[in-house]
Amino acid sequence: MARFLLVHGSGHGAWCWRDVRPALVALGHEADALDLPGSGDDSTPAGEVTLEGYGEAILARLDAPSIVVGHSAGGYAIARAAEIAPALISRLVYLCAYVPRPGVSLIEMRREAPEQPLAGALETSADRLSYRFTDAAVAANLCADCPPEALAFARRNLGWQPIAPQAEPFVATGKGAGIPRSYIVCEQDRTIPPAHQRSMAAGFAANDIFSLPTGHAPFLAAPGTLADLLDRIARG
Repeated sequence: MARFLLVHGSGHGAWCWRDVRPALVALGHEADALDLPGSGDDSTPAGEVTLEGYGEAILARLDAPSIVVGHSAGGYAIARAAEIAPALISRLVYLCAYVPRPGVSLIEMRREAPEQPLAGALETSADRLSYRFTDAAVAANLCADCPPEALAFARRNLGWQPIAPQAEPFVATGKGAGIPRSYIVCEQDRTIPPAHQRSMAAGFAANDIFSLPTGHAPFLAAPGTLADLLDRIARG
């Protein structure tokens, strides 16, 4: 039995793990999810959200060593938590996620991709502090392979993403360097190109790189398959 903490990506919240959490519990694990500051039901103003705050919010949900799964932009959040308190994290799992490099922001990493499928797919708030996915991008990029009910669910719940934490260069202390880590490539991803995912996973051990035949939202498109893979990773 393992403890999982599931961390969402841009514009998402704990809601996106609705089907994965019970699937993990059915496999004998404990599973929790959270709303990062400024996302989901968390009311932190966008101008006050920081990458450090993301890391602290994650750690506040952990009372024992846990497998922490980060989706997409959540890769930066889980890596920050690992730098602050590595003893609380037994493994990091990057789910079609950004893997930070020292001194590089998430926005800079996104620009490094060989393709830019999100060009024109984002709209910025009037105060320039947040962005969100256009309705067309939800269907064409985020949830391209999701069943109709799951697509409608995502459309109802996706919200604004604070920009500030994604513009911060990642500061590495080296404290989290010894934590085991795994990467899950989503082979049909239309948000983060699979080639970019594989390049970010290049430094991982070969037996810690996995793949799913899904798009960018496997928690909605294939939650049981994702839970089975997380169970496999937990069991080593």
